[in-house]
Amino acid sequence: MIAYHVIKKWRRRQADQAALANQAALATLEAPPTTEARPRAAAVARPVATATGDTVIEAQGLVKRYGSLLAVDDISFSVRAGEIFGLLGPNGAGKTTTLEMIEGLRRPDAGDALVLGRSVQRQPRAIKERIGVQLQTTALPTNMTVAEAIDLFGAFYLHRRPTVDLLRDFDLTEKADSFTESLSGGQVQRLSIALALVNDPEIVFLDEPTTGLDPQARLNLWDVIEGVRARGQTVVLTTHYMEEAERLCDRLAIVDRGKIVALGTPTGLIGQYAPGAAIEFEAPDAAPFRAIDGVERVEDEGDRISLTTQQPERVLAQLFAPGTGLPPIRNLRVHQGRLEDVFIALTGRKLQP
Repeated sequence: MIAYHVIKKWRRRQADQAALANQAALATLEAPPTTEARPRAAAVARPVATATGDTVIEAQGLVKRYGSLLAVDDISFSVRAGEIFGLLGPNGAGKTTTLEMIEGLRRPDAGDALVLGRSVQRQPRAIKERIGVQLQTTALPTNMTVAEAIDLFGAFYLHRRPTVDLLRDFDLTEKADSFTESLSGGQVQRLSIALALVNDPEIVFLDEPTTGLDPQARLNLWDVIEGVRARGQTVVLTTHYMEEAERLCDRLAIVDRGKIVALGTPTGLIGQYAPGAAIEFEAPDAAPFRAIDGVERVEDEGDRISLTTQQPERVLAQLFAPGTGLPPIRNLRVHQGRLEDVFIALTGRKLQP
């Protein structure tokens, strides 16, 4: 009901502005010419963009409790201008709460964060004018077209991007006059990111942007996010998808149970915590493979066995050597270390979405 009245009020204001514009146009036609100089509207100054590589976010000992639950436990990290920085971890790890404290949407119990040189504790309003936020759950206005939704969100800011540009950049031009409730899941996510960018922010926060999307829609949205970075904007996102973090993030923090357990580039983290290879195959029993020379870890997932090793050639030679007495294997696959292996090495368990 509140949303309905907001929309109704906004539409009435749009109609009033159009009427005033028409009246002004008629007055101009009817009024005699004058040489008197008329005052010009003052231009709204846009803050100077931060140079690429400068620190734009600095989280300092953030803590958040909910009763006896310590959701965020002394988290600190920094984000550089122009990069995609990720918070990777399972649901309930504290990623969203951390993001909300940095965005100024949730007050920390301890610590602070500097965003574009300003404290989220003391200057949240100034920060919000220069950032864009896409929440984990998208709640779009009903009974409103895509173009109207962008116009509505843009009306809240002193500086905004043209609606037509956002429709084009997010491949929503053909949906401009469609109601938001008729959009597909991928289109809804594209629109939600467009709304986060309506004020042309210097930093964009995306909370689990591809959750619930089919694989093709997820790939399409990855292209959209990379396009945001290509425009020079900084992106901070949360995700529990390993492949998403590897594809998109320049640097990332792995978060587990309210703490950062590792921070670095995807390649650097893999090199440090999962430098070897994984050999996966199907076999009736995992026990005999534990005795193979060079195998560091054996994971038995029922129908599939995984051997972790830093000597894959040596292990493969033993797997196929005659007379070893090993059970037959099939559907073998070898891959280098991945972020999933990093998470297992750090926490002792697989990341469960």
